[in-house]
Amino acid sequence: MKYKSLPPSFLELLRTLIRYPSVVSAEHAFFRVLQRELEERGAKVSWYEGVLVAQGNDPMSTMFSAHIDRHGLICTGPNEFQYAAFVAGARSDLLGNSVSEMLMQKIVERFDTEDVFAYEPWSGVYRGKGMIDGAYICPYRNNLIFSVTGLEHMVAGTPVAFTDKLTVTDNALVGQLDNVLTAAALVYMFERGFQGTAFFTAQEEAGKSWRYLLEWFRRFGGSTNQLFVVDTSPYPDFHTASQQDLVLRNKDANAEFNPQLNHRLVEVCQSLGFSYQFKDSYVDEQNRMLQEKGLPLASLGSTEMGRIINASNELVDGTTLQIPSSGYHTMSESAPLKSVAAFLAVLERLGNIT
Repeated sequence: MKYKSLPPSFLELLRTLIRYPSVVSAEHAFFRVLQRELEERGAKVSWYEGVLVAQGNDPMSTMFSAHIDRHGLICTGPNEFQYAAFVAGARSDLLGNSVSEMLMQKIVERFDTEDVFAYEPWSGVYRGKGMIDGAYICPYRNNLIFSVTGLEHMVAGTPVAFTDKLTVTDNALVGQLDNVLTAAALVYMFERGFQGTAFFTAQEEAGKSWRYLLEWFRRFGGSTNQLFVVDTSPYPDFHTASQQDLVLRNKDANAEFNPQLNHRLVEVCQSLGFSYQFKDSYVDEQNRMLQEKGLPLASLGSTEMGRIINASNELVDGTTLQIPSSGYHTMSESAPLKSVAAFLAVLERLGNIT
């Protein structure tokens, strides 16, 4: 299908949401913003620990889930800041669950000279601004420590977000898109008349969001709980990301996904004229080439969908729908405009929006 320009109201919503902070483990203020935006669009909103639930008049018809946390820092002592996802996930040598040195080395220079601001985690009230002027791996704690100029007065527990805005180029959306992009899309679906259920989960980047989601299904789920988890999907560069409109998955490192829902996604993509790629097949092909060269193999990755399928004892089932992107987990993550347009169109078809 020929690319159609993105709806102005969706872009305005995304521009608004991307400016509000939602650092891993300090998402409360963003939940408040989401609640307002959803209720303005007619959704019934319920707030539980770690998950905001928005519902229309037919809540069990279609279910989507997007995580709303983004990467940032957390103050852990006088003039000391750490990567929030590592702190929230208790990933340090204290518990024998340390972050790999390779991952820390990637992050050490990823956010150098980025502007940041501190905020009160419940209300979102601004607490001051600063700039990251360096990072190092502490040899005693085997953990990543950031140096931030301008926030020396912050107290432990204060979240620090990256200063972000949306940039729209001729062929891409650019910003810290993971995962405010698909969260904005779900809010926009209610504007379009969606009557199902949308979940907005916290702490996915710390590997905890599935717990909050599973608790909801154990409280209120029906006999068939079929879920579409939406997110961005990383590729090594923008050219590679642009080779397909959308990304599907048969499985991740944790579980096999629902084949019937995947078949439905394929049918919808084909009927609308969108190209797609199964990410696990792509990783398998890359690993065959790496193995021939004697190089380390890539992981299939862990997703919210795989984690909840693995832990729910068949209570919850489903699959994923993802937007391909490059520059993953940076301030310049880029998603092709044509992919975002395709994503919105498929959501509308799945959500029975005419």
